[in-house]
Amino acid sequence: MRPNERALDALRPVSFEMGASPYAEGSCLAVFGNTRVLCSASVEETTPPWLRGQGRGWVTAEYAMLPRATHQRTRREVTSGKPSGRTQEIQRLIGRSLRAVTDLKALGERQIIVDCDVLQADGGTRTAAITGAWLALKQAVGWLVEEEVIKLDPVFGQLAAVSAGIVEGEARLDLEYEEDRVAEADANFVFTADGGVVEVQATAEDRPISGEQFQALFSLARDGVAELCAKQTRALGS
Repeated sequence: MRPNERALDALRPVSFEMGASPYAEGSCLAVFGNTRVLCSASVEETTPPWLRGQGRGWVTAEYAMLPRATHQRTRREVTSGKPSGRTQEIQRLIGRSLRAVTDLKALGERQIIVDCDVLQADGGTRTAAITGAWLALKQAVGWLVEEEVIKLDPVFGQLAAVSAGIVEGEARLDLEYEEDRVAEADANFVFTADGGVVEVQATAEDRPISGEQFQALFSLARDGVAELCAKQTRALGS
């Protein structure tokens, strides 16, 4: 039996609180069960030096976990002088995902940075961050259009992300920590609302994932993302 008696294909309770960071041009508090990620999008009227003069902008992300987001305190990475390899990998994943659905030329020569801060972690922090980051980005570009800084919304697609894994031989959607730590295989999927694949990360822990198992995970995640996108749409309209 899954925690909270969830069905194998069921998401955890999910909610999105728009405008959770009032000083940011766009923000969203993404809640997936006991995982809570605050995503704040900031507009900067500059681009990275290597992009200047090219007539296009940039979208990137930073990711961090608060010291007591987990059961035991984790040291702030700033005290070590650099982000860990895991943090860098997640930041790049979020940034790549957002750029996949953004017309950087339409954005103009400016940058949007989405800060994803994990307030509480119970599995699936990177997928919650991506899903909330898209909402924060969407709100930020909406602000740019409303302020007549740009004419058209450069975010041309919708996306969300979810985890899936094999636990006790079963394919399960949206793993929480107690499942993730014993999973025989786990994967993270980033899909667009129309089913396009943006990125897939899959890892086998005990034995290789069979083609049949991967297809089961893929199918669960595709349907889960469709549900998340519907929730995103409702959050934007609220």
